[in-house]
Amino acid sequence: MILLRYGEITIKGRNRSRFEKAAHEHVKAVLAPFPQARIIKEFGRLYIEANGEPIQEMIQVLRHVFGIVSLSPVKRAPSEFDAVLKTAMEMVEEYNPAPGTTFKVTARRAWKKFPHTSQELNHLVAAPILKEFPNLSVNVRQPLFNLHVEVREENTYVFHEVIPTAGGFPLGSNGKGMLLLSGGIDSPVAGYQALKRGLEIEAVHFHSFPFTSERAKQKVVDLAQILANYAGRIRVHMVPFTEVQTKLHQAGEEHLTITLMRRSMLRIASMLADKRKALALVTGDSLGQVASQTLGSMNVIGRATELPLLRPLITMDKEEIVQIAHQIQTFETSILPYEDCCTLFVAKSPATNPNLRIVEKIEARIPELDDLIQDAVDRTEMITLYAGQQQPDALLKQHNQPHDQAEESLHTSSPDHAVSEGSSNQEVGDWF
Repeated sequence: MILLRYGEITIKGRNRSRFEKAAHEHVKAVLAPFPQARIIKEFGRLYIEANGEPIQEMIQVLRHVFGIVSLSPVKRAPSEFDAVLKTAMEMVEEYNPAPGTTFKVTARRAWKKFPHTSQELNHLVAAPILKEFPNLSVNVRQPLFNLHVEVREENTYVFHEVIPTAGGFPLGSNGKGMLLLSGGIDSPVAGYQALKRGLEIEAVHFHSFPFTSERAKQKVVDLAQILANYAGRIRVHMVPFTEVQTKLHQAGEEHLTITLMRRSMLRIASMLADKRKALALVTGDSLGQVASQTLGSMNVIGRATELPLLRPLITMDKEEIVQIAHQIQTFETSILPYEDCCTLFVAKSPATNPNLRIVEKIEARIPELDDLIQDAVDRTEMITLYAGQQQPDALLKQHNQPHDQAEESLHTSSPDHAVSEGSSNQEVGDWF
């Protein structure tokens, strides 16, 4: 079996059951590729019965479940002393301690009717183990091998490994947001950080075909697939941005092109958020990293939406962001040399402190802008990616499925297949 321990949700008082339910649903989602595994709920714990499924593969998947602070491979025994001691002996034998291995028993009697206290169990289990395994010696402060014995009413669980996991809050327990996802390093990390704080995310990517390639779009799908492996499922909205971007470039205000473009992106993302019942937008902004991420630029760009703008990376430097990208395995994909729409029409000297009144006047001089933005929303395609999906590239061959049909297929498709649902997008640079 595998024991999962809750993290911050244990302090949530009367809302605890809601958080535990969200964590349970996330575990179910990521264990879909392991059909024989069974989830058992107990107070403050989740247990996974392997039932022949590969334990190590399940552990690698479960390490990414948000709201779970650690896990342990465990052996289960009836809550009777002889059975507990036999199981403890088996675990030590499997560990096969080398000469000089230090050791202790940490017992916890959660079921108070068990005839021995926690302190008594420490001695009653440790003494026969030390006799049977002469390679072991006692060290109660910093043992190499700490054998845990957790006694509950029906079963006792024995383990020695404690593997740290993602932590944070359970997926979706804090609502839904739309992640502006580019092919850069920052935005996938921002998406992971948002997931970790209990936010369900849907990704929005802006593409400018034919100026940007299908391979650039595929790169974003690959990044979204990595996030789906953590979340269980991710929807990606692919927004056609060519006409909007071209019209903004034709306005003749080269130094404000990036500002105008990103304001339009926020407007589009807000309209998609309204459709998808999301309550915030998530971006990969890091303060001062590029011209559009100065405080002045972020202020003017952010005025384009009434939704809260969440910026998980806002005070991180690039080295910290890259470190997390390596940790969540998005870095190697992010640095692939495929262009995105932010590389188009780049000004030599972009504005770092744009004037909101001037920017709004320029937008007002483009009467077609509102219609172009609405058209981009209408032609957006949506793809659904599932955890463990091996070949998401097939998704890009599916196009133009109406949103109502796409929503229906979300409930009928198997986790082994992605669903194309009506939105096309390539994302803009490292900003998202």
